[in-house]
Amino acid sequence: MFDPLSLKYDDKGLIPVIAQDADSAEVLMMAWMNADAVAKTLDSGRVTYWSRSRQSFWIKGESSGHVQELVEMRVDCDSDCLLVLVRQTGPACHTNRRSCFYTAIRDGAEVEILQPMS
Repeated sequence: MFDPLSLKYDDKGLIPVIAQDADSAEVLMMAWMNADAVAKTLDSGRVTYWSRSRQSFWIKGESSGHVQELVEMRVDCDSDCLLVLVRQTGPACHTNRRSCFYTAIRDGAEVEILQPMS
């Protein structure tokens, strides 16, 4: 049985998590989890992050309806970063875009490459 305490957390007890669409492989967002959020995610199948600003759990989609259903959780080679493969309902970004990575650096300039979803 996987033990969330086997992961390497930073000095604040957090680990970075990249969310990726399980079907398209699109990178959706990056957030943080603590050991309890990892356990809650694995137990519930609903991706649960740790909000550094609110100092509380944040179940993706709980208020917005933009749910992330866990398909698979992966641990990197150093056990200090997670990848969650998800089925995303609606936009993943709080700006109403599919992905938080909507700005590209091209020829030294920032270029918006994704518009908000309607």
